[in-house]
Amino acid sequence: MSALNIENLQNTFQNAVNLGGSPGAVSTSPTQSFMNTLPRRLSTSKQQKILKPFSTGDMKILLLENVNQTAIEIFNKQGYQVEFLKGSLPEEELIEKIKDVHAIGIRSKTKLTAKVLEHAKNLVCIGCFCIGTNQVDLNFAAKKGIAVFNSPFSNSRSVAELVIAEIISLARQLGDRSIELHTGTWNKVSNKCWEVRGKTLGIIGYGHIGSQLSVLAEAMGLHVIYYDVVTIMSLGTAKQVSTLDELLNNADFVSLHVPETPETKNLLSAPQFAAMKDGAYVINASRGTVVDIPSLIAAMKAKKLAGAAIDVYPAEPRKNGVGAFCDDLNKWTSDLISLPNLIMTPHIGGSTEEAQSAIGIEVSNSLSNYINEGNSVGSVNFPEVSLKALNYDQENTVRVLYIHQNIPGVLRTVNNILSNHNIDKQFSDSHGDIAYLMADISSVDQSDIKEIYEKLNQTDAKISIRLLY
Repeated sequence: MSALNIENLQNTFQNAVNLGGSPGAVSTSPTQSFMNTLPRRLSTSKQQKILKPFSTGDMKILLLENVNQTAIEIFNKQGYQVEFLKGSLPEEELIEKIKDVHAIGIRSKTKLTAKVLEHAKNLVCIGCFCIGTNQVDLNFAAKKGIAVFNSPFSNSRSVAELVIAEIISLARQLGDRSIELHTGTWNKVSNKCWEVRGKTLGIIGYGHIGSQLSVLAEAMGLHVIYYDVVTIMSLGTAKQVSTLDELLNNADFVSLHVPETPETKNLLSAPQFAAMKDGAYVINASRGTVVDIPSLIAAMKAKKLAGAAIDVYPAEPRKNGVGAFCDDLNKWTSDLISLPNLIMTPHIGGSTEEAQSAIGIEVSNSLSNYINEGNSVGSVNFPEVSLKALNYDQENTVRVLYIHQNIPGVLRTVNNILSNHNIDKQFSDSHGDIAYLMADISSVDQSDIKEIYEKLNQTDAKISIRLLY
């Protein structure tokens, strides 16, 4: 290498140091979510036009259950009115609160039933700041023209790390030793305490969380097998098994990562515990109805299972507090808490600063995109429809958002109404009984907007209409 090249290389390095900090600096874990670094959209040569359905100051957002601050900041930047509450609300209070809001953000404790949603006259969308959406009546919301969004993967790493910690803690009986020492008892034992290296982890549900858990477990020397209702390519050397019984027969640790559905209710009950290896361990960080708790108690009392870790329960307290988790909530609570080598946590699988920040950003952006642009990509109960953003040089252009019943002849009716204007772009899709049409029409005067709205509003198949301009 020439002296000139070496000098250039040294200058480049020095410039990097001056811009980026100390040459001895090392990479550290980010204090903020990776979502902060993602561009909202790919940049374009033309500045995108910000569509407003109405004055943003009139847009009311209700955030419950201590939704992360990142969401509040994003909504405030939009100019929306944001009401923030740390806890969930009883049904009657929720009905009163939801009457005037345009969007609501919840986590797992708030129940948006048909009865509640029936009173939501202005509600456009719902944000579930978590993975699960079973707390929302999705079908009823869709029939009301309300799109529901969630965060399907932002807390996956946090849950997977918790499960890894619980696997080691159960194998070493760390929970019991910690409780004993807190009470002054010194009990140094090795009996029935194991290394996890070389043991077999069985994962039920190989989705975002299950697959991440698989990678972490293999890095620690565990063998991984998994069962899923669909065929999924494995990561690393994990192996998919064809039946649940095959997994239960061979796993030392069984971890559940499935949604709450009628099919997964009591997925692990007395017959499944009987099929497991003697001295196996059960970990549930998915949904509270997936494990039959009375059967789990019986299996542990019979010493069929050597331990369990439970993060979710069929009924959970609405808010934090002493005495909140008791027999009045679940009648078997006293029996459960008396068991040895049982780790109980209060639904904290995704409760890390990183996960909650990422969820706040992801869901609030989804809601903002739907409110401001009609973009429904990522909705769990709705057709996924999106159009390219409008540019500022596209004057006199209106975006039509038309949610309707999925029946024949609707598009012909709508296009006849729009036929006096040029349809620049149009996209329609359906999801069950619900269909969603998005169209950008040009050559529209302000006087035309009211006429278009009134004609669309008179169509028989209409569920909801919004015009953005």
